Amino acid sequence: MLEIEHVTKKYGKVVANDDISFKVDAGQIAILLGPNGAGKSTIIKCIAGLLRFDGKITIEGHNNKTLEAKKLLGYIPETPSVYDLLTVEEHLEFIRRAYRMEDDGGGKQLLERFELADKKNKLGKELSKGMQQKLSICCAMVHHPRVIIFDEPMVGLDPHAIKEMKALFREQKEAGAALLISTHMIDSVEDYWDATHIMINGGFAATKYNHPDDLQTQSLEELFFAITEKGDVDH
Repeated sequence: MLEIEHVTKKYGKVVANDDISFKVDAGQIAILLGPNGAGKSTIIKCIAGLLRFDGKITIEGHNNKTLEAKKLLGYIPETPSVYDLLTVEEHLEFIRRAYRMEDDGGGKQLLERFELADKKNKLGKELSKGMQQKLSICCAMVHHPRVIIFDEPMVGLDPHAIKEMKALFREQKEAGAALLISTHMIDSVEDYWDATHIMINGGFAATKYNHPDDLQTQSLEELFFAITEKGDVDH
């Protein structure tokens, strides 16, 4: 559903993403792990259509910058960006109108799930950072995207919201969505991933697949630190 082919992104002479290729199929969760500055957020922003790049990114066969692709995509950025003068409820209404939805898309349930229902009349600027993050999640999910990208989704969330996010990962996977999660919180994704790409210096240092019959002789955390601290790559 999501395919990245030979994507390179440069800022002047600095190479943020170096010839990256991978895909995420329907019903799969792929993880991007890496230290700060590894290029995780850059590739996420390229997929979301926020940056120019060399290479090709498609969503269900559509170029990622086309309207068809954007209808299928949900994006939760690392830093939530909400409208200061729209209420919580108006944010969801704005998204519904943008996608020309005929119903509320389960927006009320999303607000209840992330404990925002009692904040529905609060303005964006009146929300805490954690509440803004939860609103960002609701806005990204209300149009029922088939490809969902999360950039450090757990940052700033309270324990209840983290629990709901993990449940959301499972539900979307079971529903056949393709999920890509960029995170440095390894324990938050340990039980859900199908493929993990460990990034160093703008490229993939290793890719690990979670096969049911795999004895997992090396944990995700062990592999991550072996690469980032010792330079020992074990595919």
